[in-house]
Amino acid sequence: MSVSLSLKAIVAAGLLTAAGLAMSHGDVTPQEVDTGDLPDLGKEALMENPFRKGSEHGDKHDEAVKVGKSGYAGNCAVCHGIEAMSGGLTPDLRELSEWDDEYFIGRVMNGTGRGMPSFKDNLDQTAIWAIKTYIESVPQPE
Repeated sequence: MSVSLSLKAIVAAGLLTAAGLAMSHGDVTPQEVDTGDLPDLGKEALMENPFRKGSEHGDKHDEAVKVGKSGYAGNCAVCHGIEAMSGGLTPDLRELSEWDDEYFIGRVMNGTGRGMPSFKDNLDQTAIWAIKTYIESVPQPE
């Protein structure tokens, strides 16, 4: 009987640990992003990625990918994985085609309330859209 009780206690402890890992993103300290020659996009949230080819600042697309790659590495990779390849506990950001731009900017600026912090006080809009441009440049999962 005591072996069964001990086994139940071990299983319960394991399940609680796994639930805690699944519900948290970890302790993320936002890192500054050098936006280089990219234009300052201001404070009011844009609802469309201005660095996408064919957009207002589409001529800066390649620069935005470089800036975004650095910004992603310092702010997103710890939770969402290297090159946006999730390990399974967080969304795979390579599948952002399901998320429109307005949804993306809202999530990044305001956080999720379930572990992802708000980045609006730490990253400017130029850095956030550069990160989205980088994520869009990463090959989709097969």
